[in-house]
Amino acid sequence: MKKVFAALLCLTMLMGCLPAMADGEAVYTTLYASEMSTLNYLTAGAQWEQTVGANVIDTLVEYDSYGNVIPGLAESWTVNDDATVWTFKLREGQKWYTSAGEEYAEVVAQDFVDGLKWVLTAANDSGVEYAVETAKIVNASAYYGGEVTDFNEVGVKTVDKYTVEYTCESPVPYFLSCLTYGCFMPANGEFLAKMGADFGTATSADTMLYNGAFILQSFVPQSQHVFVKNVNNWDAEHVYIDKIVQSYNSESATISPEMALRGEIDSASLSNDIVDDYKDMYDFVTKDRPSVDYSYFYCFNFDPQYEAEYDPANWLIAVNNANFRHSIMSAFDRVFSLYAIDPDDPESVLQSTVTPATFVSVDGTDFSALPAFAGVSENYFNTEKALAYKEAAVAELTEAGCKFPVQVVLTYRSDMSDWESECQLVKQQLESVLGTDYINVVLYAGPSENFLSATRRAGKYSLMRCNWGADYADPETWTDPFVEKLDADTGKHTGNSYNKMDMMLDTDYAETKEVLNAYYAAVAEAKASVTDTADRYNKFAAAEAMLINNAIVIPYMVSTSDYQITKLNVYEGEYAVFGVTNIRWKYQHLNESFVTTAESEAAAEAWREAMGL
Repeated sequence: MKKVFAALLCLTMLMGCLPAMADGEAVYTTLYASEMSTLNYLTAGAQWEQTVGANVIDTLVEYDSYGNVIPGLAESWTVNDDATVWTFKLREGQKWYTSAGEEYAEVVAQDFVDGLKWVLTAANDSGVEYAVETAKIVNASAYYGGEVTDFNEVGVKTVDKYTVEYTCESPVPYFLSCLTYGCFMPANGEFLAKMGADFGTATSADTMLYNGAFILQSFVPQSQHVFVKNVNNWDAEHVYIDKIVQSYNSESATISPEMALRGEIDSASLSNDIVDDYKDMYDFVTKDRPSVDYSYFYCFNFDPQYEAEYDPANWLIAVNNANFRHSIMSAFDRVFSLYAIDPDDPESVLQSTVTPATFVSVDGTDFSALPAFAGVSENYFNTEKALAYKEAAVAELTEAGCKFPVQVVLTYRSDMSDWESECQLVKQQLESVLGTDYINVVLYAGPSENFLSATRRAGKYSLMRCNWGADYADPETWTDPFVEKLDADTGKHTGNSYNKMDMMLDTDYAETKEVLNAYYAAVAEAKASVTDTADRYNKFAAAEAMLINNAIVIPYMVSTSDYQITKLNVYEGEYAVFGVTNIRWKYQHLNESFVTTAESEAAAEAWREAMGL
């Protein structure tokens, strides 16, 4: 903890500018280009619309700037031995306020029950009910589907006025991380009933109540949103911005950089076509904090369903050979191909594991650095190893009846030029290292509409960049793309929607079956470990390492960060890779001038050090 406090002090010192003040207030001004369709945090699914709820409604728990769970509206909590019953004690005396800042009611345990009931009432068409399913709340899905009609049978109840309890159908050791989604936010039952269908409509700030760090004081569609600091909030001392003013302009993406330079707004994103010019002219072009909400990885397809001219049957033979997969993996210069995505700093988004760095840690050790991953880097780009794998694969595959060159269908989305460029680089490097006598990489442009259904899910690829986003703070979430799918009637594997690897368990490919059986057994063992976090995480790391070391999947990158000019030090903000944490303004100071490139880089380094990276 001392390390984190030291880093906080360092970040504050790095941003040594005086706060930007207007009439004694720190006022943060920005533009926006598209209006919100709802203010209702119980239904908002798009990040832009979640911004309101994230900043005006407090959750039971929250996260600090380094991804640590800390108390929120709940001052404490307990969990039973098997992580199925979670009990939260609320802070007493917290209040709901109107948009005018007038006290409306006290925040009590029943508000969390009423909020969840609204989400699970199918007639409300919340759209985020799926996030409740992630938490495995007893009878939540059944109530939503109508099989259970009495909400008292759903696993949420008040123990007393200030205590709320959740019961899960099975152990959920990651339950706390689920609570930062809008569907678990509280709502005053009386106000919900009063407003009915008008609750949270994007017409006026009066359609909601507020209990968070900020109050939405004014909401005028296609004109302006004004947030003011909730001075009565339990943690107001850590809210450093007094007012946020968002002004509408449909051309904001184009005009905001120049407006920022003129001092009219405090932050602006920079499009790729102007970034280099701004870098040449100004010393305050910075990057947003790295986002690990999505992990990107290359998948080998074990159920090819593309055109006969590309010989999918031949690919199936090849992909079930470990040396063939390793030859592709070792010939893949990931940094080279990433220049198409992030030409300035491709290594900043490079990943060695499917589970991104900074996702979770064990006693200060990042998950991606756990012992199970020792040596995984040896799987990556190495031309000498690639050729050795090729030689072994040719001998084994020739005996198996495989024909050369193997057709490798590399799929991308046709309307994404960066992705197309990336695939051209991948084709160039793979064929250059391994030779066109061994492989022929075929670029396949998938449709822009219904892309995933038409390509990945349909098996229209040999090799493809895929991605997955975390749903909760536990390594289990990163096993979902590779999950084992079974037909209940036939008992046969139907194939997950990513690489269909589980279908190989019903075939005669003994080598692949052995690897997959070991992987699924390791995942099951990790899931069963619910009381010892270190043991659980290490077991999930061992399972993931099996996929990497057997070249079933090739870890690649996390989302790239946008360039910007801003008066906020983004590294001060709350941090998590799920829920609404990253879009909060809490903890951030508004500086008098734009954060310089040097200041941002120093802040990033201090943050990485505090994160143990």
